[in-house]
Amino acid sequence: MTDTRNEPRWPASLALVVCAALYIALPSRLCVGPRWILPVLVLLPLIPLSMGRHRHFEEPRWVRPVTIGLIFLIHVANMISTGLLVNDLLTRNVTNGRALIFAAALVWLTNVIAFGLWLWEVDRGGPSVRGTHRESWPDIQFPQLENPTLAPAGWRPRFWDYLYSSFANGTSFAPADAMPLTFRAKALFASESLVSVVTLVVVAARAVNIFV
Repeated sequence: MTDTRNEPRWPASLALVVCAALYIALPSRLCVGPRWILPVLVLLPLIPLSMGRHRHFEEPRWVRPVTIGLIFLIHVANMISTGLLVNDLLTRNVTNGRALIFAAALVWLTNVIAFGLWLWEVDRGGPSVRGTHRESWPDIQFPQLENPTLAPAGWRPRFWDYLYSSFANGTSFAPADAMPLTFRAKALFASESLVSVVTLVVVAARAVNIFV
């Protein structure tokens, strides 16, 4: 492997922007403070991050910690929104099923994107070293890496592969094509499934009862 296989930055940047937009679309009662605070905290650091077109092993050392910080911020905010959604469901007389489903869909979609970002940033040491001689042990095993005949020579996972794995895990509550190998990868998959269970099962069941 060589050190020339850079990872495009724009898919992850776009994913962070989408998460910020989804947060703005949430009902105010599911946000902590003014709903504009999180998007501002995400978008301002994203501007200098997006000035570089690729993630590569020679990038400044501050890039990865800042990126992880932004993903963590989105993750924590969405977990709080999930808790507020459940609390709202248990303590208020919710009568608007459509609004409930809409809020749950926003939380679920943010959850999928956030964990796609986590997987992308964690696996094999992150996108700046993945595919180079500096990459660490794999956290996730893709079929193409286990059986190289299933993909073109030199294939390695990109952001969209991690996003799909997150989507599959968020809908089936279990890994699909890519399997977690390390404890942190398994913890990420399990955490995502937990949020999905709450938003897709508990909230959806309550909404159905409202409609009925």
